[in-house]
Amino acid sequence: MPLFFCSRSECLRPAGGGGRLIPQYRAFKYSKFQEIRIQEPAQDVPVGSIPRILTVLLQGELSNACAAGDHITVAGIFLPALISGFRALKQGLLSDTYLEATFIRQQKRDYKDYQREIARNQLIQIQIAELAGSTGVYERLARSIAPEIYGHEDVKKALLLQLVGAPSRELSDGMRVRGDIHLCLMGDPGVAKSQLLRYICNVAPRGVYTTGKGSSGVGLTAAVPA
Repeated sequence: MPLFFCSRSECLRPAGGGGRLIPQYRAFKYSKFQEIRIQEPAQDVPVGSIPRILTVLLQGELSNACAAGDHITVAGIFLPALISGFRALKQGLLSDTYLEATFIRQQKRDYKDYQREIARNQLIQIQIAELAGSTGVYERLARSIAPEIYGHEDVKKALLLQLVGAPSRELSDGMRVRGDIHLCLMGDPGVAKSQLLRYICNVAPRGVYTTGKGSSGVGLTAAVPA
């Protein structure tokens, strides 16, 4: 933080302006920073507990290194948050904490990373061309979802459509129709509903698997591409 008062005795005199310093904003050096809040994965939350949340400060090149819904690994310095004013008097010996990040790594890649990888891989391009020229592409792709689970062809087709998605449309009146769909799988216990959802979560770059046990009573938040 910049200095706003000078503690020298010459400056504290009335002739010296009472020690008040006038900031010269043109000489300031500005840097990017971003404050985010990270939450532990839902699968690691004990039954009946609320996920823990931590405030993280990103500075310089680390700012805008992640987006909402990303799975990240953060390393940094755990520090107390400095609070001034009346709030500091009420707070007493307690203090908020935050993490000053020094390193961020994406655990799951973005859709654009997969597109660039596919564009560079000639073998994948050949396989896509062969698959596009064959018949029964829809059925073959659906059967490739969780192949260890027998049957459930209709459910796998619905999950495939949700995974692929569609381009959004904008109507003449300006209303935007999104191309993503939601699914609700209902059935008896032990029919591989959770296994199918786990497979889709592992395939989707930004998939987040959660259950009612690890979620709060407020509801669930889904991360979808903008």
